[in-house]
Amino acid sequence: MGSSWSNQTLHTERPDLPECFQLSVLSWLPCVYLWAVCPIYLFYLKKNHRGYIMMSIMNRFKTVFGLLLWIVCWTDLFYTFHELRQGHTQPPIYFVTPLVLGMTMLLATFLIQFERLRGVQSSGVLFIFWFLSVLCAVVPFRSKILQASSQNEVTDKLRFTTFYLYFGLAVCELILCCFNEKPPLFSNVVTDPNLCPETTAGFLSTLTFWWFTSLAIKGYKTPLENKDLWSLNQRDSSKVMVPKLLQEWEKELAKAKSSPEEVEVLLSNQKAASRQPSFLRALIKTFGPYFLIGSAYKLLQDVITFVNPQLLRMLISFTKQKGAPDWWGYSLAFLMFFTAVLQTLILHRHFQYCFVTGMNIRTAVIGAIYRKALVITNAAKRSSTVGEVVNLMSVDAQRFMDLTTFLNLLWSAPLQIMLALYFLWQNLGPSVLAGLAVMIMLIPFNAVIAMKTRAYQVEQMQYKDSRIKLMNEILNGIKVLKLYAWENSFKEKVLAIRQKELNVLRKTAYLGALSTMAWTSAPFLVALTTFAVYVTVDENNILDAERAFVSLSLFNILRFPLNMLPQVISSLVQASVSLKRIQRFLSHDELDPSSVDRNNTATVTVVNGKFTWAKEDPPVLHNINVMVPQGSLLAVVGHVGCGKSSLISALLGEVEKLEGEVSTRGSVAYVPQQAWIQNATLRDNILFGKPYNEPKYCCVLEACALTPDLEVLPGGDMTEIGEKGINLSGGQRQRVSLARALYSDTDIYLLDDPLSAVDAHVAKHIFDNLIGPEGVLKGKTRILVTHGISFLPQVDNIMVMVEGRVSEMGSYQELLKQNGAFAEFLRNYALEDIVEEEEELIEEEELFPEDALSNLTDIVDNEPVINKAKRNFRRQISIISVDGENPKGRSVRRHGCSQRIHSDQQEKKAPHEMQKLIQAETAETGRVKTKVFLEYAKAVGLLLSVFICFLYGCQSAAAIGGNIWLSQWTNDALTNQTQENVHMRVGVYASLGLAQGILVLICSFTLAMGNIGAARKLHFNLLTNKFHTPQSFFDTTPLGRIINRFSKDIYIIDEALPSTVLMFLATFFASLSNMIVIVSSTPIFAVVIAPLAFVYIFVQRFYVATSRQLKRLESVSRSPIYSHFSETVTGSSVIRAYGRHSAFVVMSDMKVDENQKSYYPGIVSNRWLGVRIEFIGNCIVLFAALFAVTGKDNLNPGLVGLSVSYALQVTMSLNWMVRMTSDLESNIVAVERVKEYSETKTEAPWEVEDKKPPPEWPTEGNVEFHDYSVRYREGLDLVLKNLTLSVKGGEKIGIVGRTGAGKSSMTLCLFRLLEAAAGEITIDGVKISELGLHDLRSRLTIIPQEPVLFSGSLKMNLDPFEKYSDEEVWRALQQSHLHKFVSNQPAKLDLECSEGGENLSVGQRQLVCLARALLRKTRILILDEATAAVDLETDDLIQSTIRTQFEDCTVFTIAHRLNTIMDYTRVLVLDKGQIAEFDTPTNLLSQRGVFYGMAKDAGLTQ
Repeated sequence: MGSSWSNQTLHTERPDLPECFQLSVLSWLPCVYLWAVCPIYLFYLKKNHRGYIMMSIMNRFKTVFGLLLWIVCWTDLFYTFHELRQGHTQPPIYFVTPLVLGMTMLLATFLIQFERLRGVQSSGVLFIFWFLSVLCAVVPFRSKILQASSQNEVTDKLRFTTFYLYFGLAVCELILCCFNEKPPLFSNVVTDPNLCPETTAGFLSTLTFWWFTSLAIKGYKTPLENKDLWSLNQRDSSKVMVPKLLQEWEKELAKAKSSPEEVEVLLSNQKAASRQPSFLRALIKTFGPYFLIGSAYKLLQDVITFVNPQLLRMLISFTKQKGAPDWWGYSLAFLMFFTAVLQTLILHRHFQYCFVTGMNIRTAVIGAIYRKALVITNAAKRSSTVGEVVNLMSVDAQRFMDLTTFLNLLWSAPLQIMLALYFLWQNLGPSVLAGLAVMIMLIPFNAVIAMKTRAYQVEQMQYKDSRIKLMNEILNGIKVLKLYAWENSFKEKVLAIRQKELNVLRKTAYLGALSTMAWTSAPFLVALTTFAVYVTVDENNILDAERAFVSLSLFNILRFPLNMLPQVISSLVQASVSLKRIQRFLSHDELDPSSVDRNNTATVTVVNGKFTWAKEDPPVLHNINVMVPQGSLLAVVGHVGCGKSSLISALLGEVEKLEGEVSTRGSVAYVPQQAWIQNATLRDNILFGKPYNEPKYCCVLEACALTPDLEVLPGGDMTEIGEKGINLSGGQRQRVSLARALYSDTDIYLLDDPLSAVDAHVAKHIFDNLIGPEGVLKGKTRILVTHGISFLPQVDNIMVMVEGRVSEMGSYQELLKQNGAFAEFLRNYALEDIVEEEEELIEEEELFPEDALSNLTDIVDNEPVINKAKRNFRRQISIISVDGENPKGRSVRRHGCSQRIHSDQQEKKAPHEMQKLIQAETAETGRVKTKVFLEYAKAVGLLLSVFICFLYGCQSAAAIGGNIWLSQWTNDALTNQTQENVHMRVGVYASLGLAQGILVLICSFTLAMGNIGAARKLHFNLLTNKFHTPQSFFDTTPLGRIINRFSKDIYIIDEALPSTVLMFLATFFASLSNMIVIVSSTPIFAVVIAPLAFVYIFVQRFYVATSRQLKRLESVSRSPIYSHFSETVTGSSVIRAYGRHSAFVVMSDMKVDENQKSYYPGIVSNRWLGVRIEFIGNCIVLFAALFAVTGKDNLNPGLVGLSVSYALQVTMSLNWMVRMTSDLESNIVAVERVKEYSETKTEAPWEVEDKKPPPEWPTEGNVEFHDYSVRYREGLDLVLKNLTLSVKGGEKIGIVGRTGAGKSSMTLCLFRLLEAAAGEITIDGVKISELGLHDLRSRLTIIPQEPVLFSGSLKMNLDPFEKYSDEEVWRALQQSHLHKFVSNQPAKLDLECSEGGENLSVGQRQLVCLARALLRKTRILILDEATAAVDLETDDLIQSTIRTQFEDCTVFTIAHRLNTIMDYTRVLVLDKGQIAEFDTPTNLLSQRGVFYGMAKDAGLTQ
């Protein structure tokens, strides 16, 4: 048979396969496949039941065709028996094949029905079977026709007919198999309105990701929005994923626990360590099986990868043989195409599995961390800050996700390397080892570079962090910087850090250039050494085209695993660190739910309680015995830090119970000391998951005195409240917290000092209407921690705590009689008269509202406009500035400030508020403009940009040159002149390659330099502009949004953009040179380029538009996960107290799913693109090979090798080019955004040369206002209207007025933070509007209301320009009464202040501001009196210092406590921006006007 085979098949122009081969191998192939797969598939179908599908027309046809096929096959069988009866004995194959085929057709028919019952809409198994059947039947189809035509008649008529029937039916089955069945009954397909088409996609559609096309088209037509996204597949949702992982983790924990625990003392430390629960094991058990499917695909793909080089070898040898029949070449070309397509499809299936696994791991890990964070003990909470835990969620979960995509490379890379080496050895023999040696030498080189880069990255991150921290402070305190004219000093500080950062960046760029060079030159160096060694070792070794180009394509395959291995290993190391961190967090102790007995008979009792915050700490409460009768009100009083709040926590079960027992009966409501407010509407904050009931709700608002506040808020109770409640004043937050407790309508109320944050009269209202004996809560059990003495007579019982023990307990009268600790407490507090207390509002939070903003890094600023309402709150500062005064103006004040004025003022304000937010919104959609690319090129330098492109061109030319030279060299083998010019050939090849390497190096260098220059320029412009921006900009723009420009966008310009540009240029020129080579070797190829390029650009446009928008949606939906989480962690005790634990878990899961909903199409879009682009690449391979075959007579093998091996590479570079284009478009946006903020409107110049005032100006200190009017911003009402007044030098002026009368505005006008709308101010005869801002501001001094400190030394805070000597600084400290405190510090003047001066008390910060004023000692001092921050003593200190030290200066004081200004020269009373009264205090009192009314309210006159 062998000889007939070779003659009949290979060497003819009309090849054919022998009949016995056709009948055996070709017929059995599909059958073997189906029977082999069947058991596994049936098992899979048994496990996965999706509901059954109704019988459809199509299904009936499929079944009928299947049965017909069976009949056709068995007709053959019976016919063979019939022939046997006739006496024609046929070979046994004629019995076996029809029998087997018939059985297989029956099996296929059974599968069709079984799949229908199991709800499979489209079957891959059957599709492959029918495809194979048709494919294998094509050969007999042709040979039967050939035979018939050669013999001019059909010999075996029946078999001829049955075969064509069989073929026709098989083709029909194949066609039917391409279509989908209807979805199964009762499946979610029917119910879900926006189902992901993947679930119903057919087999072909799934393979090629065709189902994604609809979204790509939609995304191309209009920018995608959230509503366009498909809902998440059920199996990827948190609901399914998280419990799976937690179940495995619970098993791990149980296993760890079950190990012996007897010797649990210090001895067992070693043992305990050995049996730690392994989170890794839990992960592997949960996600391993699914991931392994992906790995199987990868294995298949690795093997197929090596088919193409072999085919290339055959193709080149085919072009050498002159007599070979053409169909060889064509079939080789098509085979290459098929293997390439198969490889593409398999590779992307593998990626899909990997990415989905990664996504699921992230979902599950975030879910697990969130659930854990709700139940960990306080001790555990202390060991990891909120920030760290958020990092676990964002960074560490992300690392797992990134790792899963590459994990398979751990085994696949070595496998690929071994296979490649095996084939190379076959090709070139031992000289491969030379090339391998070069590769191995490059590994440590790359490793060293990677280590260095890592170190530099860490260093650069530190600089970046410190720069952002500094920027954050600067922006938080920008008002103060402007008032003090300190901008330059801080600008220098930022630029100094930036310079260090850029230096590190430059070093990194040099290293990057080296590694790029290594990366590009590696394959070349390897090829060079291998070929050189091969040719020189033995004279008989001839380098011909086959050897050279097959080796080259194998080297190219090698390049990928070699480069990826170090990356995989480093990301493996990172992931293992993350794993340990997550494991440690998940192993923390949890709160013991049984520590509080909740079903006891008595209401609230504690018996012999001893509690501690953490096991290792000393106990905070000792032998506590409390019994609170049902329905009574217990007040808990005591000094600061005596354990009042700890007692409340003990009742909630939040602290560790060492001994004793606690029981509470019924549900609990809890109001913490620091109100915890969610980022939701005000109404949601109060309802807290309870259904809305209007009358009850209104009653609650009334009782908590919230009704007037609602009129003030822009959206009433539907106003969106910011994180941590930033757009509510402290008092409002506390009242919302109370309202939540009241609405929850529980049995027991634990109130932890809720009245300290609100104004005195509001406190009284709340006590009377809510807490007290006549309040709404009468009859409930209430425990109230309080400092307010005035309420104590009205409570049922008082409990006095001293240092963690109950010192006495009883009613008010009993305790007074005992004359113990309580009486002492009363005497201390009663001194500060109740009047004072009514005025006093101690609440640090309120004083420094910007704090809260610092962590509001703008939740990705390109959210769609829908979120407007959400941003209403993002700017509490602007509200304050419109409101004048201070945030407390927000709570209803008693100073005769009727609510009507409030609402008037607010109604005017609200429309502007909305309008303003709309202006602040910027979101990019659609394509990036060419202008932006030009801007960036300008920043790099236009000449430099052109030069860089030129260099890239040269480098590509060198690469092409090298390969063309190689093809010339291989052609020497044909003409047998190899020996003479070996050295010349090797030499030129080497020099061309080296030239390419050096050019690459120079390219990367110049590009890096250009990029760093651009980064420096862009940051410098942004920074300079921000320091020159007027205050109003900062009032209307969320800080987070500005910080984002400095952090994220500058980071992209520094790091992401340069590498993207580099990769883009590299891939662009690579693709270009590929095309050039193919066209130059086979010119006819140019015809195909146009249509392929058209398809390519078409796909690319669709992809870029869709994927860019998906990326945006993904990042917009990512932040809420983390902000919701950090909110939950801070409020976990409240959430637990109200029993809302599971509701919050559901919320978090929804947010994660929402995020994955936009992430998943993002993954698929990459697969979709990959399949399509690689298909184009495969077409290029096909055409290159086809044209090589057609033109083989005038092509030499060298050129064929060159053009086809280039075509094999093209796929990779095309794919990368689209990715890079898309990345470049997303990243270049950063330039646009930074640009936008470096071109905002600036304030007046800092110094005007020809208008410089004399150095000692102002000498007198006379201040005059002429018809002065001012407004906050364009389009707002005037805040001051036509003020005219004059003040002599040395006068002391008190400024009073109600909230919003324009008191603070007056001071801002003097500093020109607000520019005049009309009129002018003169100081000592100089018009201030003509001076430079710094000249003006440095000659005035202000002690601002909020004491702002910057992180740095104390000396820097007093004297940033280092103008004064240490003695002067000490003198200032002495006069401001800080001397003692500072000299007790070991660092003295170098005492480090933390961010915002956190490590000093508010009073001390205020004194530091006073010291600043004393140092500057100018003729005019403005005091924005900050009563609320300072206790009475400090206040007296400040007042006396000002009276003595600033005796001869002009002083303006904005007064809240009228007693401080009673001895001033004159008092200015403002009302609605106009002067109401202006005279000496005594005259004003006798006039009985506005001032008299205020004094009377304050209890200063009768």
